[in-house]
Amino acid sequence: MIDLNQKDYKRSRSMYIAFAALEYLIAILLAGSFLARITGELGISDGLTGIISSFVSLGCLFQMISMFIKPKSSKKFTIYMTLVNNLLFMFLYILPLLDLPQAVSTIAFVVIILLAYLVYNIASPSKTNWFMSLVDDKQRGIFSANKEIISLISGIVFTFVMGRIIDYYKGIGEIRTAFVISAVCIFLVGTASLLTMVFTVETPVTQAKAEDQKNVLRGMLQVFKDKTVLKVTTLFVLWRIATYSASSFYGSYEIHDLALEQTVIAVLTATGSVARILVSRFWGKYADKNSFARMIRICFLIAMGAYAAMAFATPKTGVVCLASYNILHGIAMGGINSALINLVFDYVSVEKRSDSIALSQAVSGAAGFLATVCASPLVTYVQGNGNRIFGMQIYAQQFLSVVAVLMTGVCILYVTFVFIRKDKKKA
Repeated sequence: MIDLNQKDYKRSRSMYIAFAALEYLIAILLAGSFLARITGELGISDGLTGIISSFVSLGCLFQMISMFIKPKSSKKFTIYMTLVNNLLFMFLYILPLLDLPQAVSTIAFVVIILLAYLVYNIASPSKTNWFMSLVDDKQRGIFSANKEIISLISGIVFTFVMGRIIDYYKGIGEIRTAFVISAVCIFLVGTASLLTMVFTVETPVTQAKAEDQKNVLRGMLQVFKDKTVLKVTTLFVLWRIATYSASSFYGSYEIHDLALEQTVIAVLTATGSVARILVSRFWGKYADKNSFARMIRICFLIAMGAYAAMAFATPKTGVVCLASYNILHGIAMGGINSALINLVFDYVSVEKRSDSIALSQAVSGAAGFLATVCASPLVTYVQGNGNRIFGMQIYAQQFLSVVAVLMTGVCILYVTFVFIRKDKKKA
């Protein structure tokens, strides 16, 4: 039995919180409008930028590769992979400075970002299993909440600071200077994240035995045959379908149809983050006391309300509906993200957790991507039809929000009958 109250483990948990925040800052610089700034400078079209973003969402598929890799030390493996990952991310901001031919820079950008997410996702299950093994099972809820709060607060400040820097240099015609600052920022933040891992200890649970290295395929087959693992994976899939079927199209809806200024969107997004911060500890305590299954069911119900708000969003009601969506979605996600991972730790045996995370993330990532692909023709059709469905004036995103409401309802029913009722029978 590991004594997690030892000084080394207490320090390691603090390092985990710091690492999560630093990793989140780098992720911010490679998503949304920040990513679009790089592709715009490289002359990559909006259409291709959207495809690139969709491929990034498929990154979770790369986690399947991790099931073939059983490092003797999760710590060393994660450190090396994170180093490579951070260097690749940094190079994305350096690429526009090289003045390469557009075709060459476009291909290089796609290859580099795919490699970066390949490396990131291969290491992710092992990294998550290593860090979460440092946390007492009875405190995972409140710990996950504290970790998320620190990351969100850091992210809000970081987003506004880096946004102002980019806006300033873009305004004076020196956008490349902003790219240099961003690359340096990734290097410094990445170095700090590596140091947090160096000062984090590794538990015996995450140190693979020699015989484990010889039974990778057998272990994979056991994971695929494990009914409990498949039940958890199914919930991942259902939720990804629910959220990707609608939210993937909200960005363009805000800018084009609702005609909101970027500043307004930023403020509303920050409002959602603040709401998430305020409820994270409550959700953590609730989960530790009642179970993550019960907690995520309530969060799914709130998420239904968020998508329902977007179902009523029109150019006249856009700000109010989007504000309602961001606040409710922030409250819901304050519990959903941590609950999904912690359900793996609640229901899956120790030796299968890492592979279970990989399987769940990979399959659900593919399902989310396919949901977006299937919804895309509908968006094109409705827009081409003058934003009319069944003879009524309805925007495609409103219709897809209704789909998201229904799919989230399926998630609620699934949690109720597959997890909560099963736990009641055991009790």
